[in-house]
Amino acid sequence: MRFQILDIVFNPPHPVTGEAVHPSDRLNRVVDMAVLAEELGFDSFSVGERHAGDVLSSSPTVILGAIAQATERILLSTGVTVVAVLDPIRVAEDFATIDQLSRGRFEPVIGKGNEVLQYPLFGLDISKQYEYLTENYELLRRLIREEHVNWTGTHRHPLSDATTLPRPFDGPFRIWHGSATSVEAVDLAAKWGDPIVTANALQPRENYKVLIDRYREQYRAHGHDPDKAYVGSGSGGLFLADTTEQAIEEFRPLYEGAVAQQDKRKHDPAAKGKVTSFRTIEEAVERGPALVGSPERVAEKILDYHQSYGHDFQSVSINHLLDVERQKDTMRRFAEEVIPLVRAELSTSLWGQEDKDRAKGFTAG
Repeated sequence: MRFQILDIVFNPPHPVTGEAVHPSDRLNRVVDMAVLAEELGFDSFSVGERHAGDVLSSSPTVILGAIAQATERILLSTGVTVVAVLDPIRVAEDFATIDQLSRGRFEPVIGKGNEVLQYPLFGLDISKQYEYLTENYELLRRLIREEHVNWTGTHRHPLSDATTLPRPFDGPFRIWHGSATSVEAVDLAAKWGDPIVTANALQPRENYKVLIDRYREQYRAHGHDPDKAYVGSGSGGLFLADTTEQAIEEFRPLYEGAVAQQDKRKHDPAAKGKVTSFRTIEEAVERGPALVGSPERVAEKILDYHQSYGHDFQSVSINHLLDVERQKDTMRRFAEEVIPLVRAELSTSLWGQEDKDRAKGFTAG
């Protein structure tokens, strides 16, 4: 199995102390954590994208540009680029720029986004979000692969003889699709033979599994090689301690604070994937995707979820409200105590020498 660090760059006040981290400090810590992730042998570092709320990841490619210059080996990604609200011309330009700056270490993840407030910000009708997603993605993949593009769609002006610059570093890079709540996202990925990343963050595992199963079914139905139907998985957060009991008690204030912040949004209770299905830390650890516990228990949980998902890479997020040294210690312990236990049981061809579609500049074994 491969491993990724994901930072969506949330930056709300601390739910217990009310203290806030200066945006400059928070953004620079993202770069520092990416450098540490590379030193510790993680395969990938991903930066999220949001355009509403207490989040600083509105320009993930700018952050990835800084990371590209500070690192040499680690694969760079987005999680997710909200292509449904963005101009595909601009996305193609930004993506190829990161691919060039990193010398071919880029494999982005795209999607419609899980933040409803993004659509009015961009003057878009949220009821058409899947139309935007499909049209924008299908134009984006052409712009990445082709020059002198002629195109006519529904939601933007036509293109005539369009070529975006820069071009990708060494041919078109692989694009992943984020999957959280909808069949539309997995169907789009399957149609084009692309891999997916399941959010696996807020809902029971069966809600995500049904989408993963559909993806693989549709992938085969479209005639693609099933060996290339790669799946990544997110998690409900990562927190390690010497014992699971200790981890639960130490993480409890942050978890309860996060649930309370979600509740303030007053999302429609019928809307899936907007707030956690697990109201207590005990529920999240026992039945949900939260990776909270001893290193041994966290490794067991990843292996358990793999039985359901069959995923090829595990993405983890470290709570930014922790003391910076605790964040770094958590990353080190995960790399040194969890990853070896999982890799002793699971292997994948993803990003290996036999994976001919992998990012051309990625040099990990």
